[in-house]
Amino acid sequence: MNMIRKERGLLYEDFEIGQVFDHHWGRTFNASDASTFGNMFLQMNPIFFNRPYAEALGYDDILIPPMFVFATVLGLSVEDLSEAGGPFLGVDDVAFGLPVYAGDTVYARSTVLSQRLTESRPGWGITEWHTIGTTQRGDEVVDFKRRNLSKCRAK
Repeated sequence: MNMIRKERGLLYEDFEIGQVFDHHWGRTFNASDASTFGNMFLQMNPIFFNRPYAEALGYDDILIPPMFVFATVLGLSVEDLSEAGGPFLGVDDVAFGLPVYAGDTVYARSTVLSQRLTESRPGWGITEWHTIGTTQRGDEVVDFKRRNLSKCRAK
């Protein structure tokens, strides 16, 4: 069988500082998401699995764990920003906004903040993005910056 490899994703030269990406997928959280994520990652705070407890603290319902929201929003951005590969270099300035509940859909929007070629790794550059996650109502739920090595186009 002859396999055809199709390159996917954007390269370093495809980004411009100030360029905005409205990532086209959203993700709706359902009622089992909070407990499933909580059980997998030992999130034992009752606000993630005990409705009366969460309501007694002033929340509308059981919360979706914020780290799950963060990971989801980051994941929504990958197809547009880093699918072409390159090591993930880190996240900075993570800030959480309003809580996310079952039934909420989150969306992601990213802006290119900076770029520079690397001296230590020819053919690669560092691209930094600012990503904001919002709900279907436009409420901001997470905000962060992240960096990846981005492969340069072959010359």
